[in-house]
Amino acid sequence: MMEPENIDINATLIDQVFALQKEQALKMRSSTANLRIALLKKLLDWITKHQEDIRRAIYADFKKPYPEIDISEIFVVTSEIKHAINHLESWMKPKKVSTPLTMLGSSSYIHYEPKGVCLIIAPWNYPFNLALGPLVSAISAGCTAIIKPSEMTPHTSALIRRLVEETFDKALVSVFEGEIEVAQKLLTKPFDHIFFTGSPAVGKIVMKSAAEHLSSVTLELGGKSPAIVDIQADLKDAASKIAWGKFVNCGQTCIAPDYVLVHRAVQIPFLEELKNQIKKMYDPSGKGIEKSKDYARIVSTKHLKRLKHLMADAEIKGAQLFFGGYVNEEENFFEPTVLTGVTDDMTILQEEIFGPILPVKPYDDLKEALDFINSKPKPLALYIFSKDNNKIQEVFSNTSSGGAVANDCVLHFLQNELPFGGVNNSGIGKAHGHFGFLAFSNEKAVLKQRIGLTASKPLFPPYGLANKKIIQSLLKWF
Repeated sequence: MMEPENIDINATLIDQVFALQKEQALKMRSSTANLRIALLKKLLDWITKHQEDIRRAIYADFKKPYPEIDISEIFVVTSEIKHAINHLESWMKPKKVSTPLTMLGSSSYIHYEPKGVCLIIAPWNYPFNLALGPLVSAISAGCTAIIKPSEMTPHTSALIRRLVEETFDKALVSVFEGEIEVAQKLLTKPFDHIFFTGSPAVGKIVMKSAAEHLSSVTLELGGKSPAIVDIQADLKDAASKIAWGKFVNCGQTCIAPDYVLVHRAVQIPFLEELKNQIKKMYDPSGKGIEKSKDYARIVSTKHLKRLKHLMADAEIKGAQLFFGGYVNEEENFFEPTVLTGVTDDMTILQEEIFGPILPVKPYDDLKEALDFINSKPKPLALYIFSKDNNKIQEVFSNTSSGGAVANDCVLHFLQNELPFGGVNNSGIGKAHGHFGFLAFSNEKAVLKQRIGLTASKPLFPPYGLANKKIIQSLLKWF
């Protein structure tokens, strides 16, 4: 808990920085593509030169393997930056729109202007990626930004602050570290846009705070993302991809498969393939997964205890442990775990797991699986494994999710040409690439009218017979 004087100091600094950024945001409205690209290149240059520092910081927070850091933290951000640099000029260009006959004589276009001062509240599970990715979009759109990194990953948060202080003027980008009180103080400010990544429960709090100032929001949340394994799936391929998507980052991934619905006819061979793939990835020498250098740890004791409670509740209610289950509390180690015999009354099928526990539930026909998915809040992602394209399309057409992937897991996050985000309970708004640029931009409608006679002037009052005939023609023909 923060000391009262520290809270006061932070509050004063927040007020000062917010005022500076508000002034700078006015200047950024006229910023060119070249200026924004220069800022993005400075960010890219710092990341490129300090990759080892980034790895060390993230590893210190939850022992994330270096190759995993490179793929899921550094590469994701650098590819986002390069994508923005390559496309920013075209994104910023005004977009002409067609002119209907009723607007004859006028011309119209969409002008993309920066929203202004923005707040980015980042989570702990991908602390570098999910703080810097939104910043790339904010800079691309010409916004100023304040970042609030997670207090649960202090080494990474300190590194992000160092990065920002060495790269940007605080009037453009600034970082405030600290506990929940810092976030609460930030949320009292009238930001032009708030980008939050975290749980649906906290997302509701952020949205309530944003409503006080009518700030727009992007909420990247979570939920229970299902994976369906069809009777016609390639079981080895499906098992390897589900194992990787689930257990990367020790299961602490918002788009990880939260549970598997597998056709009853292939449940047993699928489970065997899943066990084989877990061992192949994390225990190829047979010395135990705990000794693997390729497996991360749970971020905190608090989250480890939450996962243990989920396991205990499931086992008390009849779930069977098919694989894993070993926990070392001193190391925050939770072995990749697969449960069978799971039922709807278990908390593990009701709440997002956000850890390395994978419930596997059989189904007899596809409608049963779809009904189960549709009985729950809309997920952030949905995965279907099948060789039957008709089945794949049936799943996509009869479910709603933020994203959907056939025959793979989580890769849509890396596709910068696709929008990333949820729907309803799993999120509001989209991110990445052009969609991230739009999230931080106001799409301003601009219409230019000619001087003198226009198509609308015959509609001006007083409303005589001629006007009324024109209006009736409009209603009939346009």
